Amino acid sequence: MRTFETLDAVAVPWDAANTDTDQIIPARFIWRARADGYGHLLFHDLRTTESGAVRCGFVLDRPAYRGAAVLVAGANFGCGSSREAAVWTLMDAGFGVIVAPSFGDIFRENCLKQGVLPVELPEARCAELRAALVRNPGARLVVDLAAQTVTGPVGVNDGFGVDGFAIDPFRKMLLLAGQDDIGFTLGHAEAITGFEVEYARVMPWL
Repeated sequence: MRTFETLDAVAVPWDAANTDTDQIIPARFIWRARADGYGHLLFHDLRTTESGAVRCGFVLDRPAYRGAAVLVAGANFGCGSSREAAVWTLMDAGFGVIVAPSFGDIFRENCLKQGVLPVELPEARCAELRAALVRNPGARLVVDLAAQTVTGPVGVNDGFGVDGFAIDPFRKMLLLAGQDDIGFTLGHAEAITGFEVEYARVMPWL
């Protein structure tokens, strides 16, 4: 898993609330091998017509937002069925941070375990940020995990400053180290082996 420290990137507004995982990546696509990539399928059914043509003016395809790595969304982002592929799709499309007032619980955990940072800010603040990004297409946000801050939009005259956000200390540590749960556990392999040896000595009947 990649390390996460500071992300300074173009941010894209996503106004919809209750965006579920099937909107992020429709279920009919999740049979794909992880190595085949998912990024081009992000918001597939919202982004394309039934004939497969790209809908004119879809926000992610507007030139100013191309290459964005921060998504500022509405409330309850990532709700619905649990699927890691929803996070893979966002990752493969280049997104490293999702800012929203709230997230689906399983989606939030999947983000943290895959190296995507879910940032919760008050609903009014998220709405203000999205409005500023609409007024200033291509504006950037700076997300500093170590400091737990979101700065910006950078380079606009909307008077935005710095917002703090909360994160579980253990998850923060893993993200900064670029470790997933398995990697963290393997880092304690020697202690685990020692425990198992001592456990077998003390309780040989088990």
